[in-house]
Amino acid sequence: MKRIGVTGHRNIPAGAVAHVSAVMRTLLSSHRGSLEALSSLAAGADQMFADIALECGAELTVVIPSGDYEDGFDHPDELARFRNLRARATQEIRMAFDHSTDEAYYAAGAYIADNCDRLLAVWDGLPARGLGGTGDIVRYAREAGKPVTVIWRAGVERA
Repeated sequence: MKRIGVTGHRNIPAGAVAHVSAVMRTLLSSHRGSLEALSSLAAGADQMFADIALECGAELTVVIPSGDYEDGFDHPDELARFRNLRARATQEIRMAFDHSTDEAYYAAGAYIADNCDRLLAVWDGLPARGLGGTGDIVRYAREAGKPVTVIWRAGVERA
């Protein structure tokens, strides 16, 4: 079974959403054989990836950073989407953190990078805005020798 993980920005600018979605769909639908998708189901890239992976027939493994992870969702629709995707997961891994901290997010991202064959990164190429951000997880994966596929729309900047 091939394992593909995701790391990515929570806020994907409107000018990049269609491109990111199309590239994810192409990469995931072109895979032959069984596929496991690893995601923390954060709003944005993680949820988009999980939706597309499930549509493509992948098994979903959810990596939960902390016991209070649900409290970090800013919008009710993002939380509802998280809960729906979590309910559809084949497996759930929970990091040993009670509270959502940068260290918890980093641990979840590192777990995904350590346990996938390829990491998809919805990333603008800029440094992380806090420990455990996309740039940190991309660097971690690359230092570990994991193949990383960066998905971003050229010329689009995050707010």
